[in-house]
Amino acid sequence: MGIKSQQIQIRVTAGQKTALRRLAKRANQDLSSYILSRSLPSESARFENLLTSLRSDPDPRFALAALNDFMNELLPTQIAEALRYADLAGLSQLLQNYVAAMVEQACSRKRAAPPQWVREVTPLAEPYFASELKALRSHLLLAAPVPFKRRNLFVDSSVGDRV
Repeated sequence: MGIKSQQIQIRVTAGQKTALRRLAKRANQDLSSYILSRSLPSESARFENLLTSLRSDPDPRFALAALNDFMNELLPTQIAEALRYADLAGLSQLLQNYVAAMVEQACSRKRAAPPQWVREVTPLAEPYFASELKALRSHLLLAAPVPFKRRNLFVDSSVGDRV
């Protein structure tokens, strides 16, 4: 985080200020740090929130799309720190591999080393094809990005596209 050289002022009631101070104290933060952490969450916190939503979403396509958008927005200088840790507990083996492949691909695009945890995700034992149409399988075998192929995931994508 850069050097703080600017300030803002917000107006609150005495009760709101007391409540904010109490919450900041509970979080072991000063008032400014507490308010900033809630209004501008760190990239790593956003990543964890996206993984949490992936666990609870009955249709993972939307959570995966949000994860893809998040990683595309990260700057090359942010990606390593933002994706350093991942709690994949509660995700199916398929989703664990999907997330790991997405992270590997995003890191590759931004010329950053993927985090250690992606190597700890065991690739799928059986191939997974994004379409059940048998006629598309040969296309998916060719079109899938390399990080996905290594994990036995066959999806259709181009650089920067959602997979």
